[in-house]
Amino acid sequence: MSIRLYNTLSGKIEEFQPIKPNEVSMYVCGPTVYNHAHIGNARPIIVFDTLRRLFEAQGYTVKYVSNYTDVDDKIIKKAHEENVPEGMISARYIEAYQKVRESLNTETLYATPRVTETMDEIIHFIDELVSTGHAYAVGGDVYFRVSSVPSYGTFSKQNLEDLQVGARIEENAKKENPLDFALWKETDMGIKWQSPWGEGRPGWHTECVVMIHKEFGDQIDIHGGGMDLRFPHHENEVAQSQALFHNSIARYWLHNAMININGEKMSKSLGNVSWAKDVIEKLGADLVRWLMLSVHYRGELNFSDETIETARKELDKVRMPMKQAYIKSQLAGTELSGRDEEAVQRFIAAMNDDLNTPNGYAEIFETVKKLNQALRQREIQWDQVGAQTAALEAMLEILGIRLPKVELSEDDKQVFAQWNAAKAEKDFAAADAKRAILIERGLM
Repeated sequence: MSIRLYNTLSGKIEEFQPIKPNEVSMYVCGPTVYNHAHIGNARPIIVFDTLRRLFEAQGYTVKYVSNYTDVDDKIIKKAHEENVPEGMISARYIEAYQKVRESLNTETLYATPRVTETMDEIIHFIDELVSTGHAYAVGGDVYFRVSSVPSYGTFSKQNLEDLQVGARIEENAKKENPLDFALWKETDMGIKWQSPWGEGRPGWHTECVVMIHKEFGDQIDIHGGGMDLRFPHHENEVAQSQALFHNSIARYWLHNAMININGEKMSKSLGNVSWAKDVIEKLGADLVRWLMLSVHYRGELNFSDETIETARKELDKVRMPMKQAYIKSQLAGTELSGRDEEAVQRFIAAMNDDLNTPNGYAEIFETVKKLNQALRQREIQWDQVGAQTAALEAMLEILGIRLPKVELSEDDKQVFAQWNAAKAEKDFAAADAKRAILIERGLM
């Protein structure tokens, strides 16, 4: 079954063809670690973890890398405010970000490179750009010469004339062209490194290119990130890669859309920024993932009480019959076995169409309907129940949703037996008491 993905590079959906057979190399831009991750940062974590799981479900080996930008003006500013070293700030928020990633049921990444650990390679890379004429030094700064890459602007579909007009408003006299961007910045404040151009630190746009090259070589299969990174960050990454490696870094560029809060863009000025850790603690990872994946990754997602409640109801529709299947089979002394492979393949086929999670959800609900029908039969056909339950487990595994299997203790089974006996004897008070115990244990 072929996987088709919308490629920002070409502006169309293309069939995925890996560089190496049955292997996927994937890099997703990580956070600048000066504060906690907000809920918008959680979307690429979930989207690209799900894409990875989809590949793995079809036999691919996925080498997935995401970085930490641990050198930045915002980190330096925060360190200065707190009167602590920059490394203390970045270490604090790397740990916090990692906790968020792990709490979202994600698979472990192949590598999480840091800018501070890649400095020698970054300086060498910039030096190569200077020596090949793609960059130039002015004083202690180094700028990329945008005019040296004729295709500049085409990746993000930018009109260069419009960009130049905008750039001239805050023109830097050091630059040959207002669109030229910094690769190295001379600095006298905060953390800095020695380089051929003096003491300073790298520009953001050059760091990812170098980390990708260090981890993978000249080209990767997939480069991902949020829609807001297409320009200037990803455009500038592509330009540098074209300059030195004569390719666009990745064969496929994927971008997830942004998150709105109650219909409004999330921003500090509006005061509606929600920290991911708080949302996950309140809603749980399963519900957060279900809500995040309920909308196609290229569509804007609205976080509101209404959308959260809708997601909760949908997830309960899946959760309840699965729970019933686990409980009823154990009470009947039956092992669930088998799997509806056709249902799983229909789900995968839906997801293979540019990670179309809404269509994948439709296949889940169709399977839930069959499971409910099987559970309602007077004489339950356990092979049908087992096949549908296992199919749902496989689908949810690809979505990274971990609904726990219910394991009944002997005492649980005894309470169920007492409840059924009380109902048969029409002893409603006793039946209600036993039912209350089962509800308290989360078994009803």
